[in-house]
Amino acid sequence: MNAILYVAGRSIRLGEHARERPKVLLEFGGHSLLERHVRFLARLGVPRLHVVTGHRREHLQAAFPGLQARYGLDIEELFNPDFAEGSALSMHASLPTLQAASDAVLLMDGDVLYDERLLRSLIESPARTALLVDRAYSTADDDPVLVPMRRGKPFDFVKGWRGQADSVGESVGFFKIGAADLPLLIAETRARGVGPGRAESYDDILRALVRAGRFEAVDVTGLPWTEIDFPADIERATRVILPALLGGADERGTPAPAG
Repeated sequence: MNAILYVAGRSIRLGEHARERPKVLLEFGGHSLLERHVRFLARLGVPRLHVVTGHRREHLQAAFPGLQARYGLDIEELFNPDFAEGSALSMHASLPTLQAASDAVLLMDGDVLYDERLLRSLIESPARTALLVDRAYSTADDDPVLVPMRRGKPFDFVKGWRGQADSVGESVGFFKIGAADLPLLIAETRARGVGPGRAESYDDILRALVRAGRFEAVDVTGLPWTEIDFPADIERATRVILPALLGGADERGTPAPAG
């Protein structure tokens, strides 16, 4: 099982914090978000990470060799030259990897500070195709992607959802796509590579799979994590999330064995 990390965007909402470099290089507790992704994936036995780059890609390219050497995880760049358009084009840039996959693939937002147990729960879930949900969400400061569920199964995936459901959670931004569901993901991605679909989002592609009944939910309510979209998120990550992670295996910084 390989992983694809999507970090091509310009992160306009973060202002000066991400103007000169991708926000995945923001550091918390002395480690960038990128390094944390690499460390966790290596410890969980994922052999290769494909990184979809765009904005300020040279900074990421400079970071890859050191991370590969330290953690023993192969890193391959996939460049999205159209990163200023819809985020669906970042998924489109990863089509070669999706088409070549013979096993499940992890899809990961790059802008998440999180407990390693979230990623472990997704990888180890018996579900063929799954997403992470947190039922303790808030819409006070952001507009999260919501996942309404009936009998524990997601039936939609959208911001601003309103309606009847047994339960509703926020998407964490990590997804496992089983091999049997990759053809639908590929078809939905291809459909957004031309015409008006180019302006659509990565979320629209995933929503099509959710509404087709392909996803199961893995509930990670109670584990610390946050998405980094606004300057206030950096403050919350530093003040609330990082202290919740400190002292755990996440923060020891022990590299996984190479090989």
